[in-house]
Amino acid sequence: MVKKKSVKREVIIVPNSIEEVSKFIGEIGKHQRELDKLQTGLNNRVEEIKAKTIANSLPHQEKISQLFEGIFVFVQSHRDELTENNKKKTVHFPTGDVLWRLTPPAISYKNAKKIISLCKSLGLERFIRIKEEVDKEAMLKEPDEAARIKGVKICQKEEFVVKPSEIEIEISGTTEKLRKKTGQE
Repeated sequence: MVKKKSVKREVIIVPNSIEEVSKFIGEIGKHQRELDKLQTGLNNRVEEIKAKTIANSLPHQEKISQLFEGIFVFVQSHRDELTENNKKKTVHFPTGDVLWRLTPPAISYKNAKKIISLCKSLGLERFIRIKEEVDKEAMLKEPDEAARIKGVKICQKEEFVVKPSEIEIEISGTTEKLRKKTGQE
């Protein structure tokens, strides 16, 4: 026989009156403000640490850049000798390697519309990609027509929202998920 795991659920406190609902909303606002303070404090500390790290790393980055550029100037001026007249791409040193390599070919362009027009005029349509995708906005404008298409569903969910005053945040959830969570399916 397989034992079922029991899941402990927190007890949901339900207000007994309109006054208690108002009190609960006030409590949510109070706790949200505390969370905001904690988050702000964390964000401030993270920003301080970032600023300090950036300031401390700058001299190292500058030194690395200087050393890298110096190595490049030297090896570039001795490239034939170091690569045995370009017979090899990598040069080994006791502390590391330097190498020359080509990146994979890539295409770059400016003004895509002009390039597309030129490709069409030159008969090079094979260089033009046509992307087809479902236009959801158009379907929402004609929901009855869209609903006739097999596999298309037009969904709409009801949300429950609590918005305490004094703070610019709202807590929301779909009523469907809330019903499941609170056992009110």
